[in-house]
Amino acid sequence: MAAYASITSPFSKFALTSLMLVSIATGVQAREWFGIRADQPAKETIALAELPVQGQRTYGAILNGGPFRYEKDGVVFGNRERLLPQERRGHYREYTVETPGSRDRGARRIVCGGERTAPSDCWYTADHYASFRRIVP
Repeated sequence: MAAYASITSPFSKFALTSLMLVSIATGVQAREWFGIRADQPAKETIALAELPVQGQRTYGAILNGGPFRYEKDGVVFGNRERLLPQERRGHYREYTVETPGSRDRGARRIVCGGERTAPSDCWYTADHYASFRRIVP
């Protein structure tokens, strides 16, 4: 009964409702709530030499057409977060940047647009698509 009583308090209802709204929001809505405009694509850059060693290897593999360790490497990246410049579906492809000590694919990726072995632009994310930096070779 005590657990039920605590959920019925006005503060608990407000907190629970807020949590539910945030959890069901799309990426665009959540970014707008936190002051990040959806119509402004990523503009920061990172030099290829500044990427972690694993990122430099992944970038080289992309330019050489592989090989890639993970089955999902090279799949279409949908840009649902709308942080990259808007392009037609299928323009972007994502690749895993290995994370030492991670038990899964980790959060680091390189997303490239254009042709598979001659991409027009590549972007690095260390936080699983929450932010991107354009790679400058």
